[in-house]
Amino acid sequence: MTIDNLISARVVTADGNVLVASEDENADLFWGIRGGGGNFGVVTSFEFRAHPVGPEVLSGLIVHPFADAASVLRACRDFQKSAPDEVTVWVVMRKAPPLPFLPEAVHGTEVVVLAAMYAGGIADGEAALAPLRAIGKPIADVIGPHPFAGWQQAFDPLLTPGQRNYWKTHDFRELSDEVIDLALKYVATLPDPQCEVFFAQVGGAQSRIADDATAYQGRSAAYVMNVHGRWSDAAQDQAVIQWCRSLWDALALHATGEGYVNFMTEDDSSRLESVYGASYARLVELKDRYDPSNLFRMNQNIAPRERAGNSS
Repeated sequence: MTIDNLISARVVTADGNVLVASEDENADLFWGIRGGGGNFGVVTSFEFRAHPVGPEVLSGLIVHPFADAASVLRACRDFQKSAPDEVTVWVVMRKAPPLPFLPEAVHGTEVVVLAAMYAGGIADGEAALAPLRAIGKPIADVIGPHPFAGWQQAFDPLLTPGQRNYWKTHDFRELSDEVIDLALKYVATLPDPQCEVFFAQVGGAQSRIADDATAYQGRSAAYVMNVHGRWSDAAQDQAVIQWCRSLWDALALHATGEGYVNFMTEDDSSRLESVYGASYARLVELKDRYDPSNLFRMNQNIAPRERAGNSS
């Protein structure tokens, strides 16, 4: 995770002080900014641990017909369980955009997309991804060597500015058959072609760091889900938001109760104590110390004690 590679940060706090936060200086603040959602100050610079990747990585998309979605998702789940750390596969379920490598007849129809990458040598990646590429009968497979920086930007064209967005998120320790079937039930009724549901594979290195090492909770999760409601017409607001909420509610019993704060929207503030779990009380203590007036509140707000329940 990004926060696991932060070495230090220069932070301007609510009272105007400039502090260095690291393992050796202001260690409590350093703990809090790694997952605490901008509640304690403004970071003006940081020192970061880099890792060699690429410049080319084996990456790309495998697109499957929605008719095969259930079997493809189960097979992908089984592949992920034994895949090495260098492999990451995100499952994206949406209507197919007019991508040049997809047949025109597929455009606008529901598909399952496996977005895969191997963070290592190309030859090793070919061997590691071979079982994933052997699943089912894909419509298209465009896995190949790509510049790592280009792969990072691959989905940007789908996220044009000015659209309306409403997101919901869950963490899961596994993709059970029940979770897969429920998700597919809702994907079959997408309220807008821009909407999507994805299961982001996590685990690996981030799961081997202690829960109390940073403010972030959710290291036991194997998947982070984003129900990504996205649309253009304000007249669709109620329909899309209700669809997102219904899907989130349907999967709640199978989720951990934690979640990825960056995928949470304004009306999720009541979930914060659950999402942060064992970290929440300590985060409130930090808020009391570094921002008792709640200056930094335009976020998933950790309210100080004297303002608990009031984030305005």
